[in-house]
Amino acid sequence: MLTIEATEQEIIDEFAMFDQWDDKYQYLIDMGKSLAPLEEAAKTEDRLIRGCQSRVWLQSSLEDGRVVFRADSDAIITKGLVALMVRVLSGHTPTEIASTPVRVIEAIGLNSHLSPTRANGLLAMVKQMKLDALALSAKQN
Repeated sequence: MLTIEATEQEIIDEFAMFDQWDDKYQYLIDMGKSLAPLEEAAKTEDRLIRGCQSRVWLQSSLEDGRVVFRADSDAIITKGLVALMVRVLSGHTPTEIASTPVRVIEAIGLNSHLSPTRANGLLAMVKQMKLDALALSAKQN
């Protein structure tokens, strides 16, 4: 399994193949389409990420000492954003997730190409994923 940093570098390299932001958005949308949908039963109020304009559900579990994230959204760009973060953070230990700064957002230029509400939502996703990792770690110990 790649480190968080190595996965981020992979994504940075993939986004570097596109010159136009329209193509980068399309790639993000495609990432969202490849995300396995959450079952309707998992789309509960307590799994909604606060701070997102769109509805984004995050399901977190600990499997063999690693956090597995599953997510879904009702908006295509937002689903792409959460798919991106699931790809970066899922499968790592709670400590890795909590202690590794997420740099891919700035590195691919998302921070300057998202609307303020989407950018805030993306930060809320990252924050919730880190909080869930810490909570799962605390439950385990």
